[in-house]
Amino acid sequence: MSDQAAVIVRPLEAGDHDVWDPLWQGYLTFYETQLPDQVRAVTWSRLLDPAEPMKGALALRDGRAIGIVHHIRHRSCWTVGDYIYLQDLFVAETARGTGAGRVLIDHVYAHARATGASRVHWLTHETNKDAMKLYDRIADRSGFVQYRKIF
Repeated sequence: MSDQAAVIVRPLEAGDHDVWDPLWQGYLTFYETQLPDQVRAVTWSRLLDPAEPMKGALALRDGRAIGIVHHIRHRSCWTVGDYIYLQDLFVAETARGTGAGRVLIDHVYAHARATGASRVHWLTHETNKDAMKLYDRIADRSGFVQYRKIF
């Protein structure tokens, strides 16, 4: 059962690395991928650097870290206000169904409003059916298909 009021979300802080890293690893495992230590270190550094457009937040329940979200502010040719790309969202398996995913997304929505962004957008894998049930309730599907070329 959902108990969103019991979930607290706050921006990542320098002392959060030891609770962030297992959640980040859980996210990578969910998507069956691994990243080199250098990429993980640079990602952590960027998340804490106020000059970077990349930000992160931690979800806590009863003082325990249960989820993370990373988002990136970027320009758009379509609007005056920037967009916020919600790049990564993860809730520990033991905390799913608590409303933490919704509260993490609401945190990004609030950040977008506070900074004058005109859109929050994200991708998910087509097999991520449980998450899509939430996303379909709180956002609109764009209908676009992603194409990419990796270098």
